[in-house]
Amino acid sequence: MENKTLDGLTEIFRKVFAEPGLVLTERMSSRDVEKWDSLAHLIMIKEVETYFHISFKIRELASIQNVGDLICVVDSKLKDQSNNH
Repeated sequence: MENKTLDGLTEIFRKVFAEPGLVLTERMSSRDVEKWDSLAHLIMIKEVETYFHISFKIRELASIQNVGDLICVVDSKLKDQSNNH
């Protein structure tokens, strides 16, 4: 797992879910964070897109089941960006 990605996601999750001590794990999902409801999920996704300067496709979002999946999708999009520049 890329440290930059994890660091960025940790910052975003702590802000969105108002939990300054939140420690992310790859297996963490909405079941593990009390404030992770559907509205918070949308806000988190938008924050991730803004932070990393990426846009998710609907099928990518549908494939994300936990933090590990999110990291994989973000890393893939960042790799695609660097290959296109």
